[in-house]
Amino acid sequence: MQFNSRWIYQVAIVAYLSSTSTHAQEVITIGHVAATSGAIAHLGKDNENGARMAVEELNAKGVIVGGKHYRLVLLAEDDEGDPKQGTTVAQKLVDARVNGVIGHETSGTTIPASRIYFNAGIPQISPSATNPKYTRQGYKTAFRNVANDEQLGAALAKYAMQIGKAKQIAVIDDRTAYGKGLSDEFIKNVKAAGSTARIVSQQYTNDKASDFGAILTAIKASKPDLIFFGGMDAIAGPMLRQMKQLGIKANFMGGDGLCSNSMALLAGDGMVDGQVICAEAGGVEPQQQKGLDEFKLAYRRKFGIDLLTYAPYSYDAVQTMVDAMQQAGSPVPAVYLPLLAKIQHKGITGMIAFDANGDVQNGVLTIYTFRAGKRERLTVMK
Repeated sequence: MQFNSRWIYQVAIVAYLSSTSTHAQEVITIGHVAATSGAIAHLGKDNENGARMAVEELNAKGVIVGGKHYRLVLLAEDDEGDPKQGTTVAQKLVDARVNGVIGHETSGTTIPASRIYFNAGIPQISPSATNPKYTRQGYKTAFRNVANDEQLGAALAKYAMQIGKAKQIAVIDDRTAYGKGLSDEFIKNVKAAGSTARIVSQQYTNDKASDFGAILTAIKASKPDLIFFGGMDAIAGPMLRQMKQLGIKANFMGGDGLCSNSMALLAGDGMVDGQVICAEAGGVEPQQQKGLDEFKLAYRRKFGIDLLTYAPYSYDAVQTMVDAMQQAGSPVPAVYLPLLAKIQHKGITGMIAFDANGDVQNGVLTIYTFRAGKRERLTVMK
């Protein structure tokens, strides 16, 4: 029997198309977005590393959804912490037809990107964006598995007044969605407490600034015993060094943006033991501590560094999303989205379930300080 070359070519094309079609059905693509370049790249890479660990572990175990075997692929993008770039990469992931998105990292990029995912019907879980607006827009595709700024601001205000005994408080925010949102919640809770504590100065900077001489000089005149900063560690570190240069000895408080293990390095000799108090929108209660400690060891073995802040929450976000797909029997966003909304997933950071807005239920917060260059846990709050 003889075969002409044209027939052989046609058979080859059909075989190739068949194989690629089958391959496509066997892949679940999960997008991840964070700032993996720029001033907060260390935090963004931490988020990405957590998601990558989850993907690799799930692939090693075998991912079965609806009786079919799948391979997870993490499609990681860098939004540079910039809202405009955030929407650009969000559209890129939509065009790539990802099955879900983990991220974005910051509130400033998560909020504008969330509309794009909503319009495309793609579920999104942010493991670190804390501004309440993110889940108050009516987008049923938007979820987060950490506490929000309302909870953070309330916890920090309570700690500042009741335990820190702060009386004269100055506030600085970086005018980002995260910094402004957290500062506003902190101020609101200080004023609502009806205590003797008062806001004596309110100043503003931006997330690219490096010189804080003018605002710190203005603050110094108000003689604060506490400075609250709504912003990230990359700005807080230099700010602390300049506070020391100006002879400002006030305590320094902020949210999860300050709570990374990089904070002490960034502040250098500008930080003294116990001076910095921060709250992380997460943490575990005693019964989950063993699992989290094991995750930290696994992270260090894999990447050769200690995790910073939200890697465990990125890890849990991926696991939660895949759990919903498995319960739904499909990785198709429209099919598994209703299951994600009512999920009960036991993660390493605790039980993950979402309220009607998409916020995590019973969000836990952890208060930290720094001593001898190391982050030290003070208490866990709800």
